Amino acid sequence: MIDEKTLEIIVREVLTNLTSDKGTQNQQKTASSSLPKLDPKRDYPLAKNKPELAKSITGKTINEITLQAVREGKVLPDDLKISPETLLAQAEIAEAAGRKQLANNFRRAAELTKVPDKRILEIYNALRPYRSTKEELLAIADELDNAYGAKVCAAFVREAAEVYERRGRLKGME
Repeated sequence: MIDEKTLEIIVREVLTNLTSDKGTQNQQKTASSSLPKLDPKRDYPLAKNKPELAKSITGKTINEITLQAVREGKVLPDDLKISPETLLAQAEIAEAAGRKQLANNFRRAAELTKVPDKRILEIYNALRPYRSTKEELLAIADELDNAYGAKVCAAFVREAAEVYERRGRLKGME
């Protein structure tokens, strides 16, 4: 059995890893423009150097998520989900450090925070080879774009539809 102190250390470590990263690039700079100017040397990792920017999707800061708070029922599952603003802050730091691809990954992740988990899994399965028609993939892209404002992710799904068609990987082509 794991003792309380060890469990709290593990929870803090997981949360710190969720709000920091070891990697970095750029694509969509929409909401990140409202963030303060971040400096990778001064502000990274966010959880340690800018904890006020490391928030959950419910607005809780990393310092509000403790084992005691969990025991008291003050921390719910959604409190453990990272906010799009925190991901965009991570993207800004990654980009400033010259890691554009990682910054793009953070920005796409920020887009996907708006999509329900169940729907993300459905989309993941639909993107597997031979699982969807081109029309189904294009409908998913439209949904991501129009319902969730996930424009970069929608563009990737549209690109997948074109590539799958060219390579014969659409449903009914097997």
